[in-house]
Amino acid sequence: MKLNKFFKWLLLVLILVSVGLLVWGFVVGFASNDGRAVEVLLYWAYFMVGLGLVSWVLIGGIVMAKNNPKSLIKLGVGLVVIAAICFVAYLLAPANPAFGREGMDSFGKLKLTDTILNLTYFAGALAIVSIVVGEVRLAITNRK
Repeated sequence: MKLNKFFKWLLLVLILVSVGLLVWGFVVGFASNDGRAVEVLLYWAYFMVGLGLVSWVLIGGIVMAKNNPKSLIKLGVGLVVIAAICFVAYLLAPANPAFGREGMDSFGKLKLTDTILNLTYFAGALAIVSIVVGEVRLAITNRK
């Protein structure tokens, strides 16, 4: 019961900080020249996504270990597969600057941007293949 109360208070604090940062961004102005408000909001978004992913993996791992310890192997395999896909996307990223922005961005930023684009392409292709395979499988199953 106390853990549930802790998570409710933590959620409330995270929501209040998010709303506070959003209001601060409107007050300072998102379109200001220095771009500080947008940068702070982006870093807060990165933090929230990271916190969500870490929580998902840790809490999921704890629940899996408690309910079915053998399922941790599946979690480990899944994490290794995701890491391998990210690594392949990184290796395939050319890190070429956009037209008209030559010399404006660092190699690391270009490589990261291209890696994320590659991951988006992989996810889109996987979604399309999943839809087609699912429909074909459904058609074969309903045919019998």
